[in-house]
Amino acid sequence: MVEVPRLANYQEVRKAFHWEIPERYNIAADACRRWARFDPNRVAIIDLSAGGPRREWTYGALEAASARLANVLLSDAGLRKGDRCALLLPQSAETAIAHLALYRMGAIAVPMFSLFGADAISYRVVNSDARVAITDSANAPKLDGLDGLEKTYVFGARDGWAGSGMRSLESAMERASDQFGYADLHVEEPAILCYTSGTTGAPKGALHAHRVLLGHLPGVQLPHEFFPQPGDRMWTPADWAWLGGLTNIMLPALRYGVPVVAWRVGKFDPEAALGMMARERVRNTFLPPTALRIIRQAVPDGRVQPTLRSVASGGEALGPETLEWGRTAFGLDINEFYGQTECNLVVGNCASLFAPDPARPAGLFRGTTSPRSERMGIRCRRGRQAN
Repeated sequence: MVEVPRLANYQEVRKAFHWEIPERYNIAADACRRWARFDPNRVAIIDLSAGGPRREWTYGALEAASARLANVLLSDAGLRKGDRCALLLPQSAETAIAHLALYRMGAIAVPMFSLFGADAISYRVVNSDARVAITDSANAPKLDGLDGLEKTYVFGARDGWAGSGMRSLESAMERASDQFGYADLHVEEPAILCYTSGTTGAPKGALHAHRVLLGHLPGVQLPHEFFPQPGDRMWTPADWAWLGGLTNIMLPALRYGVPVVAWRVGKFDPEAALGMMARERVRNTFLPPTALRIIRQAVPDGRVQPTLRSVASGGEALGPETLEWGRTAFGLDINEFYGQTECNLVVGNCASLFAPDPARPAGLFRGTTSPRSERMGIRCRRGRQAN
């Protein structure tokens, strides 16, 4: 549908590439249904979230769980096509299930960063006209009694969980059918309402249609060196509430049948991140510049991650020193890309297309209003907001 041909140089790739956007398209059908039918036991998500046991989710399991959730939202909340649903969830399989359920219904996901405070959450709920929310037990108190919300569904909560208009999702989903169709949607119909970080003034909502995933794919394939390749496995510390985590990692990985690791700690720990990537054999990662600098401070010399095949970065310019360090540390070129909430992944690098010339620093990133790494949810270990 939208594939970048693997050819010798950029000129050949550019000449051979053509956009082929269908008229009817549903993100969930492309990212889940086709794999659930063809290879239901294929691993989709490796969930290491919340410090709990390691969980592997197959496409068949995602298909069934998202159908159950869609049935709950339809029958209990009356959610319909075009309705907005706020998602206050961390990196986890439940976050992917919530997105897939909403897309297959034709409803609109409004992702919110789990570290947001009360004011930021309230602003987005009210501004988006979301009347339903999905969260987990850790974040549920932030939504308790919030104006505008009719019902809040909570992962990891028991029946009768204290809170105004709140429901336990596990209990409701156990009773729901695992059969639910996919809305037949025009490719221009809305799927995601994602808010800017508020660099200038109040955050603005950017409404993206279902075609947003197709538009992102070349910007994922090239910075990740002709992704996917056999054995690929993706992870990012960027929260899935931001487009950097959602449309640059989680959804493309699902779409291509590549396992994606869900693992995000509250404060970025370079040793823990490197250890996790080695244990889980992560081959492709998006590391915002702040994360790379923290890793560089912890491991200034020597190779630190031999399992990686591709490292992409964006949000601000890395600079020549970090690029050169990356060649030693990872044994590869860090491919920089540029984008914003409103129009993401529009410029990027693919070092292999320009070999043997080394990647040049992305000086054009400087002076823009693009969100910095901290707005993707990267904090250092001591809790200080990274700069």
